[in-house]
Amino acid sequence: MNRWARTALRVALDTLLPRHCALCGARLGPRAALPACRGCLAELPRNRAACPRCAAPVAEPGLACRRCLRRAPPWEAAWAPYRYAWPLDAALVRWKFHGDPACGALLEALFARAARRMARGERPEALVPVPLHRARLRGRGFDQAARLARAAGRALGVPVAPEALRRLRPTAAQSGLGAGARRRNVRGAFAAARPPPWRHVALVDDVLTTGSTAGEAARVLRRAGVARVDVWCLLRAAPPAARAQR
Repeated sequence: MNRWARTALRVALDTLLPRHCALCGARLGPRAALPACRGCLAELPRNRAACPRCAAPVAEPGLACRRCLRRAPPWEAAWAPYRYAWPLDAALVRWKFHGDPACGALLEALFARAARRMARGERPEALVPVPLHRARLRGRGFDQAARLARAAGRALGVPVAPEALRRLRPTAAQSGLGAGARRRNVRGAFAAARPPPWRHVALVDDVLTTGSTAGEAARVLRRAGVARVDVWCLLRAAPPAARAQR
């Protein structure tokens, strides 16, 4: 189908079934590439200046944060294109806990687009989504980390390996827990399903806060034989200590 035919079809569909911005509800034009309006896209909380080790917001791009200078995390590098702030924090809640398909489509598209722009150098051999326990997967109906990983994998041509990690037991929700409680909550929660055939992988999740979940998963993969583990997340929340200092 040529460009003229695609445009004509998009205009016809927009007339019959108009699309709306997943964030503000405004009607979208037929040429909108993402399910969000220009105004909302312009105001997204981009994580432009971030620590290269943990992706926490810092004063200048490339600077390591104080936490990583004191103690490096158990992975090599982290990347998160957006901060956990309005309106993406609300969109993530609507997707994860209320199954909003428009928010899911938007967040997947944003992650895929950002991954294409970021991964111009060495790419991981596989993307490994941080797994949900089967009980939570049944209740939610989908795995948001796996959905994000598949979106980025399609954009980059990198395979997704949901079988690389499995969650051994259900854990309490990390939100609302302090840093120490988060570490205890996920300790021993993961296992490598089989000896991984890759030397370099990227763990994929929706939000990175204290890094407890990603750290436990990274340690399991490293013990299983992966030489380099990176962490890719859609949103980076400010660590609790940083929030307390504000």
